[in-house]
Amino acid sequence: MSKFNIIMPKLGESIQEGTITKWFVKEGDTVEEDDLLFEVATDKVDSEIPSPVDGVIEKILFQEDSLVPVGEVLAIVNMGGEDSGDDESGSKVPEDTEKPVTEVSAAEKSETKSESADVKNERELSNRFYSPLVRTIAKEENISIEELETIEGSGANGRVQKKDILDYLENRGKSAEKEQSETKTTGQKEGERKEPAPIPVSIGANDQIIEMGRVRKLIADHMVMSKKVSPHVTSVVEADVTELVFWRNKNKEEFQKKYGEKITFMPIFTEAVAAALAEFPLVNSSVDGDKIIMKKDINIGIAVAKPDGNLIVPVIKNSEQRNLLGLTKELNRLAEAARNNKLSPEEIQGGTFTITNFGSFRNLIGTPIINQPQVAILATGSIEKKPAVMETPTGDAIVIRHKMFLSLSYDHRIIDGALGGAFLRKIADNLEQFDINRSI
Repeated sequence: MSKFNIIMPKLGESIQEGTITKWFVKEGDTVEEDDLLFEVATDKVDSEIPSPVDGVIEKILFQEDSLVPVGEVLAIVNMGGEDSGDDESGSKVPEDTEKPVTEVSAAEKSETKSESADVKNERELSNRFYSPLVRTIAKEENISIEELETIEGSGANGRVQKKDILDYLENRGKSAEKEQSETKTTGQKEGERKEPAPIPVSIGANDQIIEMGRVRKLIADHMVMSKKVSPHVTSVVEADVTELVFWRNKNKEEFQKKYGEKITFMPIFTEAVAAALAEFPLVNSSVDGDKIIMKKDINIGIAVAKPDGNLIVPVIKNSEQRNLLGLTKELNRLAEAARNNKLSPEEIQGGTFTITNFGSFRNLIGTPIINQPQVAILATGSIEKKPAVMETPTGDAIVIRHKMFLSLSYDHRIIDGALGGAFLRKIADNLEQFDINRSI
C-alpha cells in the first residue's frame, strides 16, 4: 500500500524543533487533504498543520507535548492504492527538505496514481517541476529539496536542467574544499571554538528559582546567537514628527469610518522605512559567509507583543508596493492574528528588515538585537511634546513640537557607520517631511 510520511515542518528560518501541543486525529482515522492533523508550537508561532494527502492515519509516532526536531517523521498516512515498493514507514526525512505543505497544484494532482510515494513526497514539497534526471542526480548527491529550490534554472520558466545542477555541484565541491583547507590551517572549525565557562551564580536562602519556559529558552538562544554572529552598532537620531501627529489626529476618525480600519503610527513608520530601504538596498540584505545576499523584495517584520509576554514578528511582504491604506490593513490583520495565535508559518517567514516599537511601552530609546539572518533592526521610541527652537521671519522662537527617537542596530560586518547613519537619517527625513495635507 502507498504510504506518506507526515513530518515536523520548518516554521521559520532559525527554527530547529517544535512541540506537538495537540493531535486532531488518532490512529485509524480517515483524513482528506487539508484536514487538520496536529498543532505545533515554537518560539515563533503556534500553527495548525493540515494533511497534504488523503488517506488513513496508520501510525502516530510522537504523542502530545513531545519536543520533536524539524524533519522527523511524526505520523504515517496510508494512501491506499497498489504497493509502490517505496514504503518508508518510520524513516527520517532530512531536515533541510521540510517545509509545511498546504496546497498541491493542479499539475501535481494530474500525476498518475502509480507515482511512487517518495517522488510524491518530493513533488509536494516543491513549487517547481524537476525532471526524473535532475531528481536522480539530486538524490545521488544528497541534495535536499530545499537546497534544490535555491538552484537557478536556465530552462523554460526557470526550470532546472542537467547543466544547472552539475554546475551547482562543481561550485559546491569547491566550497567544501575551501572549508577543509581552512580547517586544516586553523586546527578547528568556526563552530568548534571553545565556549566560555558559565559564571557561577550564588543563591541566597530567600531567593526564588524560576525555570525558563520552552519559548523563553529558545528566545534566549536566538538572542545570544545574534550577538555572536553580528557585531552590533547602534545609531540614534531624533525626529520632529509634529506634522505627522497633527495629520493623524485630524484624520483618524474619518479614516476608520471610511475604511473600517484603525490607523496607528506604525503603518506610517513602515511606509517611511520601506521607502528608505528602496534607496539603501544594502540594508535589505543578509550575510552568507563571505557573500552578501541583497534581497529583491522588501519584507518588513513588525514585532508584536503577545498576551503571554513574548514577542512574535509577522511580516508584511512587498511593503514598498503598498500604500498607507494597504499597510494599515495588513498590519492590523497580522497583529490580530499574532495576539490570537492564528498566524500561519508563511506569515512569519521571509522578513528582510524588522521594526520594534519601544514607544508602545512609553520608552524613549532602545538598542534592539538584530533578528537573524537580517542585518538591521529599527526601534521607534515614544512620541513626546518638547520645547524646540525654530527659525521664524522675526527671529528664533521656542515652540512646542512632537519629537521621537529612532535607533538603528546594524551588522557592522557589511554596514559601516556612514551607511547606517545615512539610512537612519533618511527614515527621519521621510517622517519629518510628511505632508499634513495628504488625503486619505
